[in-house]
Amino acid sequence: MLYIDLPTRAEIAKLIGFRGNPAVTLYLRTTPVTQDAQGDRIELRNLLKAAVAQVEAAGVAKRDVEGIRDRVEDLIGDDEFWAKQAHSLAVFAAPGFLRAFRLANRLSNAVEVSDRFLLAQLIRAVTFSHHAFLLPISIGSARLVEVLPDGPVDEVSVPGLPKGAADAAGRRSHALSQAEHQDGARSDQTVLYTRYARAVDAALRPTLAGQERPLIVVASEPMASIFRSVCSYPHLVAETISLSADETPNHELAAAARPLLDRLYAAEVASLRDLYETRKGQGRTTADIAQAARAATFGAIDTLLIDMDEDVPGFVDEETGAVTFDDKADAVNHDVTDEIARRAWATGARVVAARRADIPDGAALAAILRYAF
Repeated sequence: MLYIDLPTRAEIAKLIGFRGNPAVTLYLRTTPVTQDAQGDRIELRNLLKAAVAQVEAAGVAKRDVEGIRDRVEDLIGDDEFWAKQAHSLAVFAAPGFLRAFRLANRLSNAVEVSDRFLLAQLIRAVTFSHHAFLLPISIGSARLVEVLPDGPVDEVSVPGLPKGAADAAGRRSHALSQAEHQDGARSDQTVLYTRYARAVDAALRPTLAGQERPLIVVASEPMASIFRSVCSYPHLVAETISLSADETPNHELAAAARPLLDRLYAAEVASLRDLYETRKGQGRTTADIAQAARAATFGAIDTLLIDMDEDVPGFVDEETGAVTFDDKADAVNHDVTDEIARRAWATGARVVAARRADIPDGAALAAILRYAF
């Protein structure tokens, strides 16, 4: 089982707004297999040593160095925490501050020391994690299933979820009686199905509140269309999995969902590339890092695609957005592309951390602007 701690937008906003020297970011590839986690703990200690060496080289006060080391060492020594892992771990540490998120994505190990945290890989985990919910629903049953990129599939407990249309209608059976078949006002099964779908949607709201993961319906017709017509969850996927909600086991549903999620991501990236080409003709795009930094500083970016693996050391001026590039990363400068993503996110832009091959022109970033800049 994968244990996921996806940050909320409020938590990301707090990390974006953090300023303090030193700020240490550690990304670690992990295993969900508990008996193999000891190796991950050793590797995290190695990453910590590398970060501390950078902090000490920058002349940071000893008490601040110890404050970071002690907090991360406490995490490394937490047996209960390491018994429950996913595929990656993101750790953000500063004197008096520690946040750790277990992520489904398989991220690369990384160490960053600056006056702010490195967030591109965390944003990637939030913007498209291949982490979704399935709703297998039929006239006789409904359940919510959580699907991760790989690994076991979990059924989610949803208080008040109807056991079927009969339960939602307060009846013993969803079958219509002979009298109801003869009564046109009561014989329309669509009314019964719709009432049931609304009850399912209402039950799901508290569980899905604040979530941004896709919801995929598993159903046959007319149930699929009826639920879709009343669903209030904003991240409902347009494509339906047309398998038996009652007879298909959860692991087979998950196997059907994963290629759908791949298609969803590919379609999203393709749509952004098409939009980029359209806006390019209007003078509303840039793949230039320096121009993107200025645009992000003044809130001119509408959508930003960044290479999550790119590291461009330097500085971005707080007021003007002017970029100064450095030859190599150290404990003083920061990742310029990550800073652009941070500023774009803070001004309401959509930020998509992707692979270089997914970005227009194969650039380190591609920005679609709100206006010609």
